[in-house]
Amino acid sequence: MEVLRPTLININGRIYRRNVIKEEHYEEEEDFSYMGSHESEDLAADETCDNHFIEQTDKGYRCAIDVPSVLYKYIIGKKGETRRRLEFDTKTSISIPKQGVEGQIVITGSTKVAVSSALTRVEVLVESFRKKQPFTHFLSFPLNDPKLQEGFLRFKEKVLQQCSQDHGVEESIFQNPAKLHLTVGTVTLLNDTEVRKTCEHLQECQNFIRDITEGKPLLLKVTGIEYMNDDPAMVDVLYAKVGVKDGSDKLQVIADRLVEHFVSAGLMVREWDRVKLHGTVMNTLFRKESTVEAVGGPGRQTTSEREAFDARNILKKFGDHCFGEFELNTVLLSQRYSTDCTGYYTSAGSINIS
Repeated sequence: MEVLRPTLININGRIYRRNVIKEEHYEEEEDFSYMGSHESEDLAADETCDNHFIEQTDKGYRCAIDVPSVLYKYIIGKKGETRRRLEFDTKTSISIPKQGVEGQIVITGSTKVAVSSALTRVEVLVESFRKKQPFTHFLSFPLNDPKLQEGFLRFKEKVLQQCSQDHGVEESIFQNPAKLHLTVGTVTLLNDTEVRKTCEHLQECQNFIRDITEGKPLLLKVTGIEYMNDDPAMVDVLYAKVGVKDGSDKLQVIADRLVEHFVSAGLMVREWDRVKLHGTVMNTLFRKESTVEAVGGPGRQTTSEREAFDARNILKKFGDHCFGEFELNTVLLSQRYSTDCTGYYTSAGSINIS
């Protein structure tokens, strides 16, 4: 780690320096120091109270905070070392529910400052390790309309007929037609409470979306294909280009406003200035490995193992392929890896745009 340029974490407007002590699988232990103005500890405690209620009891002070159960292990640490160090350093007691049981972590201490200090350190740990969790849900515009599915299957059939001799082109790297969609953004939701909160935020977006669409569905046109990287002979992702048929930028505006809303709510991390709207039709992450199949079932390549394909002939022959047109009327919050009875991703929430 660069001593003069440590990793910083922003929690509720306060900046903390992260000092890595050691790493052992999930029991990675880290020490965090407060980097703020040199104000009194009493003021620090008051600042924490703005976000969490620290109540006075007959035995001292107490604060309860909601933490998803999957993050308990990072506060406990290897053989309980992290919790013991927190309790020793802050002169508090930290009660954590059993693993897998959703509940509150309760911090108790003889002084408000002690509870506030422990609370701050727990918050930093939670925020740090939350960022390391893979995303669980995503906002999307579904493209699984029957007309688009037919257009996609025509594209797939022609490509396999005319380009299967090209390097890396084979059936398993094509998207499942039932899962065609435009990803708006991804979120990491670690329990049912966080899913409900995100659904509530999605409902809040309905008004501004209807203002943009004037209460009407968007007629979309899906025509043409494009690739992600710089070399068409070494492609990992090929996607269909999607736009509003009347040429307006309404779809892009809705996507950008959705991301802006969820970033402001602290539920999403902004990756780009604008959402890159693309409907994936071929992806090397879908490629099945014969070695995995032989061991015990179909598998997929990891990002580091993925084999690119040569898309030059596909782009030349089908660069202007028309997948079709359809009316978009829904924004979905979908669960990663899970599918419903239609074959599309399981919906955790949705709104209509008209």
